Amino acid sequence: IFVVILRFQLRSKMIGKDIGKPKLDYLAAKVKSGSTAFLKEEYKYLTVYVIVWALICLALFTAKPLGGISYDASDKTDGVRCAACLIIGAFMSGLSGYIGMTVATDGNVRTTVACAAGTLNDGLKVAFKAGAAMGFGVVGLAALGLSFLLIVMKPNRTQGQAIQYTHSFGFGASSIALFARVAGGIYTKAADVGADLVGKVEAGIDEDDPHNPAVIADNVGDNVGDVAGMGADLFESYIGSIIGAATLGGNHPHLLAVPMWLAAGGLISSFVGFFFVSTKEKGDGWNTNLTALMFALEKGMYIANVLFLIFAAVIMILLFGPGSETGWKMFACVLIGLISGMAIGKGTEFFTSFDYGPTISIKDRARTGPATVIIQGMGVGMVSTILPTLILVGCIVACNALVGQYGIAIAAVGMLGTLAVSLSTDAYGPVADNAGGLAEMAGLGPEVRAKTDSLDALGNTTAAMGKGFAVGSAVLTALSLLAAFKTEVTHSNPNMKFDISDPILLAGTLLGAMLPFFFAALTMMSVGKAAAEMIQEVRRQFREITNAKGTTLLQAIQHVTAHGSISDDDDVEPDSDRCVMISTRSSVKEMLAPGLYAVFTPLIAGFLVSARMLMGLLAGCIGSAAMMAIMMGNAGGAWDNSKKLCEKLKLKKTEQGKACVVGDTVGDPFKDTSGPSLDILLKLMAMVSLLIAPLLDGNDDWEYWYIGLIILVLCIIASLVLMYLKILTWQDPLGAVGDSSKGDSSNEAPTTSVVPTTPPGVKEAWAGAKDPAVTVS
Repeated sequence: IFVVILRFQLRSKMIGKDIGKPKLDYLAAKVKSGSTAFLKEEYKYLTVYVIVWALICLALFTAKPLGGISYDASDKTDGVRCAACLIIGAFMSGLSGYIGMTVATDGNVRTTVACAAGTLNDGLKVAFKAGAAMGFGVVGLAALGLSFLLIVMKPNRTQGQAIQYTHSFGFGASSIALFARVAGGIYTKAADVGADLVGKVEAGIDEDDPHNPAVIADNVGDNVGDVAGMGADLFESYIGSIIGAATLGGNHPHLLAVPMWLAAGGLISSFVGFFFVSTKEKGDGWNTNLTALMFALEKGMYIANVLFLIFAAVIMILLFGPGSETGWKMFACVLIGLISGMAIGKGTEFFTSFDYGPTISIKDRARTGPATVIIQGMGVGMVSTILPTLILVGCIVACNALVGQYGIAIAAVGMLGTLAVSLSTDAYGPVADNAGGLAEMAGLGPEVRAKTDSLDALGNTTAAMGKGFAVGSAVLTALSLLAAFKTEVTHSNPNMKFDISDPILLAGTLLGAMLPFFFAALTMMSVGKAAAEMIQEVRRQFREITNAKGTTLLQAIQHVTAHGSISDDDDVEPDSDRCVMISTRSSVKEMLAPGLYAVFTPLIAGFLVSARMLMGLLAGCIGSAAMMAIMMGNAGGAWDNSKKLCEKLKLKKTEQGKACVVGDTVGDPFKDTSGPSLDILLKLMAMVSLLIAPLLDGNDDWEYWYIGLIILVLCIIASLVLMYLKILTWQDPLGAVGDSSKGDSSNEAPTTSVVPTTPPGVKEAWAGAKDPAVTVS
């Protein structure tokens, strides 16, 4: 209900035509249509995926009912229940992303208009309101979905048995989250890399210059990747933490109630915190006091967190009594989880904000070129793993000492307790970024751009902190799911050993540690292939797109660079729809391979060998994926803010500034594609394992090897199909273009290198822009 109210309030705000700037509405409509087109295309593929897995669950759990359940043997509804939960989980996850995307695309133009017609506080409130619709929508859908299923699945089952069906709910949500993050990340970074390398480095134009064909696709990417993808990601974390704790709680009514009641208390706390977000800052662009502006958002979170702790204490007293030592130990776990999440966010801010040494050091290395920028950024990312790792280790050890594995699960619930307001803060960032882009593309005055720049700078900080928070919550959630998996596979044999020196378990650990590297490589290379197509298209449009007078797009850019403006008659409009189409096609195609291996690997390990092998696989994956996600997220954030520091210091168009742009381009897939996707990888694999745990319960090593072999063969066949479709390939996607431009005598792909100086071949293309026959070599 609150989200519906927010939506109506947002729709009532002024748009471009209300202030005499209809071009704002036109540009915003293009961003919204591109975002909607992408989600429709993505969800067509995902609908087939969900139906297939629902049928598999239907067949599996009808043939073999869930383990540990005693009821009338004639009751064969387990398959139907699991399939229904999977479909509902996938639907809820997809709906959370769709709600976030639609609200964000409505909020961006209204934020721009609020900054143009009002104060910085007006713009902040509109952008935060759009983010809040996303945050409360995600948490509301998760709470509604879980509550509904636990009630509907209760007939003829105990409460503990009904919880087993939520595992397929979590699997459906995790699957959609993975595809949304991967596809959205590939989309946004293909457009971003293309826009940056050709527009900023080669042509020397601003980031959101309307002459850049990839700018609209870049702004679309902010919505489908940073909003829709992030919403599905944290929806999955939220329900995963509750499912893990509820599974460990078993049939104990109080332990079962704790995560549910905590989630309700967190939602009420977030609702109160929402109303405390405001600022008195004026908005002076880079000169704005970011610390004061950051407090405008943080005070809402602080108030929500304090209220949440009060509610948590009351919940423990009500469930366990005021004198219960167990109750207060659980409260301590909630407190530790909450503080750990905040500490990880602050640590991320230190390593990624341009106010501190790590990011400043990257800017300093840019004096010697992009190579040293990349080297320093990698070093910063690697060092940044120390602090969050120590925080997570301390949290895990302390909670385990207090309440055991259930304490770790409750810490995860505590860390995500006020997700509604913290996600609102995170989702605010892309809305503010889009608002700034629309202001520049529409040619609004510098006073408006100063306000949107202030909001955007704040959004960069909240986004980096949000990524650190997402990693921490993912690790704790995965650990609680891992503990739940162990519980589910040891019903028949409680004495089953999981010794790290066991060769089976150790082999699984090594395999699991490798998977994040493979997964990150797939997503990184997918961005590279999609970006190559985007770069080629932008260069082509610069040369070939003309107006009625025969002026090319590049000539219009050169005129604006020399004279500061250009008349409407002489201006040239790029074909941004084609860039949107390229990003959509590439991202949807490239999301298939990572999704395939993320789901098939735990199935192969569990059935081919045993539950012990799968336990090792999950443990190795959690450790390796957490380190890579932190490193990639922080390195990418530091590269990004080193570029923004150059802009603040008026170094944007110098060689030092261009070197930082190259570093930022390398960091884009780090922080917005591969890094965030790894968070989902470790949770998805844990959720798949938890789903099949009843089928593995009581099995000896290699007992069902033939099932694992069948799955392995299917995985190999799918890989061969992906190779045939050129999704898994080493070939350059532009190889055919290069061959045609050089003649049949050469089989080499074009090798345009991007460095701070004008790249080889580009200068000739620019000089020959009047001749449409000129090609880039």
